[in-house]
Amino acid sequence: MSTNRELRVGLVQQPCVDNREQNLATSEAGIREAAEMGARLVLLQELHTSLYFCQHESTELFDLAEAIPGPSTQRLSALARELGIVLVGSLFERRAAGLYHNTAVVFETDGSIAGRYRKMHIPDDPGYYEKFYFTPGDAASDTGGGFTPIATSVGKLGLLVCWDQWYPEAARLMALAGADLLLYPTAIGWNPADDADEQQRQREAWVTIQRAHAVANGLPVLVANRVGFEPDPSGQTQGSRFWGHSFVAGPQGEYLARAGEGPDVLVVDVDLKRSEDVRRWWPFLRDRRVDAYADLTKRYRD
Repeated sequence: MSTNRELRVGLVQQPCVDNREQNLATSEAGIREAAEMGARLVLLQELHTSLYFCQHESTELFDLAEAIPGPSTQRLSALARELGIVLVGSLFERRAAGLYHNTAVVFETDGSIAGRYRKMHIPDDPGYYEKFYFTPGDAASDTGGGFTPIATSVGKLGLLVCWDQWYPEAARLMALAGADLLLYPTAIGWNPADDADEQQRQREAWVTIQRAHAVANGLPVLVANRVGFEPDPSGQTQGSRFWGHSFVAGPQGEYLARAGEGPDVLVVDVDLKRSEDVRRWWPFLRDRRVDAYADLTKRYRD
């Protein structure tokens, strides 16, 4: 068995309100708590500075977007520098007039921006009208596009965002590019109109697919989801109840830490060296038939 290479990680699971400063204060309190418990890497949930505004379409809501660097990155940068941690935030980015992204930003221990990832898979479903607001990341860009890990002092972060978590291709490409961990800031919840059995199936599917990414790639997975009920201001739906259940899984999909449906701060040690051991036992990368996968680039095999 190889020697441990432990990294203490923290996840902040929080409710959000219609007040940017209050949301950032909640995030900051969670970040500080995780850092006090020894976390060297802290992951925040998707779009943690606002309510989940994509439940309906309104051009006025583009005013929530901000530049990167900007006010939120300045505050998160100062926290990362003060606490000496690597910090991952999630923001509504205004790249240019009429061009907006759902962007995760990584801050180094000195407060500098180590990199950013612009969400690649964008959903468009009742209650999740993200295509109205977000442009997908540029696959060939070196400023936040494609599936390229972000190098930091704690390792290479395979950073993906929410809807990306359902796609094995995204996780695999991050693994093939040398990611040490997969990270998923998330905003997902139930439609209150669904019955309890359907809600359970949805949450279990969400957990299962991400644990499967850990298994298939021999990598730890960190998932931070939001919590709380947020009404749909348009009245078209019954709103969304975000189910929380943030978790950390090891490279065999084993749970290392799990949250419930309320606010929480998870802190746990992850053995990065264990990925090497697991990949020796289960050499999935070795046995891939790369010569036979060309059709994966097609939309469908008719």
